[in-house]
Amino acid sequence: MHAMQYEITLPADYDMDVIRHRVASKGHLLDTFPGLGFKAYLMRERGRDGSPVNQYAPFYLWNTAEGMNSFLWGPGFQGLVDDFGRPVVQNWTVLAYEEGDAPGAVPRVAVRRHQRIPAPARLPELAGELAAEARRLVREGGASSALAAVDPRTWEAVHFSLWEHEAPDGLGDVFQVLHLSSPEREKLPRGRQW
Repeated sequence: MHAMQYEITLPADYDMDVIRHRVASKGHLLDTFPGLGFKAYLMRERGRDGSPVNQYAPFYLWNTAEGMNSFLWGPGFQGLVDDFGRPVVQNWTVLAYEEGDAPGAVPRVAVRRHQRIPAPARLPELAGELAAEARRLVREGGASSALAAVDPRTWEAVHFSLWEHEAPDGLGDVFQVLHLSSPEREKLPRGRQW
């Protein structure tokens, strides 16, 4: 599995209803996209939930590399590039993915946290800790789903979780979920991925 996100930071006075309208009119286009576990259409507004910026920042969890490539090299992503310019696309290899007791729950918020992996870290133990954190967020924290993933080029981990209610404070950057396309969510393998 591959996790992917790009961030489009917008001016402080940007009308975020433009993003809401964009998602309302185009979000459904990926509801049946092959190879896509889910796409969370995410937005942050300056001054809300501690956000310092206005930002559109969709997060994807891909079942297949073919699906991810079809999107990146297809008309959907090109439309975003035409409207906002070509963003840097962050990409992580998923170490663990967990679902809560209500996998069909509609998330209201998402939380993302980046974690630098120090050079002296023992990678097998750290991978186990990252997987355990995803499991804990779902089993004890109340997240509807959570994942841990790593970019081995930069040795950075990302923790990502979806919540059908407000997330606990201090977990990371909080995003509003405007829409969730989840054509192959039920096919996402659960637990650790090694």
